[in-house]
Amino acid sequence: MENETEKKTLDHLLPSSILFSALIISGAWIYAAELKNPRAPEKIARTELEEKILPSAGVILPVSWGDLGAELVSVGAIDAEKFRAVYERRGAFTDEYASLLLGENNGQLKITNENAGYLLNLFWALGLANKNPILDSGEMADLRYGGAGNFASTGGWTIAQGNAMNHYSRHQFFELTREQQALVDKISRGIYRPCCDNSTHFPDCNHGMAMLGLLELMASQGVNEEDMWKTALAVNSYWFPNEYLTIAAYMKEKGIDWEDVNPKEILGTGYSSASGFAKIASQVTVPQGQGGGSGCGVDTGGTVAPQREQSGCGI
Repeated sequence: MENETEKKTLDHLLPSSILFSALIISGAWIYAAELKNPRAPEKIARTELEEKILPSAGVILPVSWGDLGAELVSVGAIDAEKFRAVYERRGAFTDEYASLLLGENNGQLKITNENAGYLLNLFWALGLANKNPILDSGEMADLRYGGAGNFASTGGWTIAQGNAMNHYSRHQFFELTREQQALVDKISRGIYRPCCDNSTHFPDCNHGMAMLGLLELMASQGVNEEDMWKTALAVNSYWFPNEYLTIAAYMKEKGIDWEDVNPKEILGTGYSSASGFAKIASQVTVPQGQGGGSGCGVDTGGTVAPQREQSGCGI
């Protein structure tokens, strides 16, 4: 029988994303992840600060995608026709998107304001489908939370062939060494996201699962720990633009330039978790008369249920 302390711990850890939202597109249930975090002030207008956090030219990531898109399609983790249809419906399936999904793109990936949502979805599929002990024996598999199939990151992935759980930690796209896996495990425990209080080690929503996929990809290609932290912060910033602009404004008010922040500290629970961000946001002075939307440039084209408190973009 649980004691009171254990019960409080479980209550704190229970993910808000056990319930997920969906909308109907062309007769299929498609996960909709573009919700504004109510704790985040309206976007600070594009200024020098925003250019530092979300460079309009994008950020080059220290990894190449290769033919992973085609591999994900070949095993059914991504249904190429469903995936393509979502973007064609929006008139947004570009040559870049086609290459990443079906081609062999050997150059380094670059994340931009325009493609951040698309990369989120690719990394989401990779994180969900790639075989990894974090998925097999971590919090996702803990029966106290109802089983791995009950989360937004699994139940929300509706563009696989068959049920998403048929692909959950099922495919070996690359094999990590013991040292590489230890690095993924360590860093995943330290990366949070402003939509909940769970780390990437508990990837219960699309952003968490996508970040896990990115960490695995970086480790498999020999990226060092320092660069993994830096890259994770840059990517999280594009996925949660309002939140990280708010955090950057807070740091600036404290006299700390964004170039001087410690990525590991900023990605931690004190800044990047939902509760940590709420405390930061409550102390930030937001310029008056400035607003407008932000995000990854992906329009879900529908409405979503109010249970989820999530920003960024996805399918």
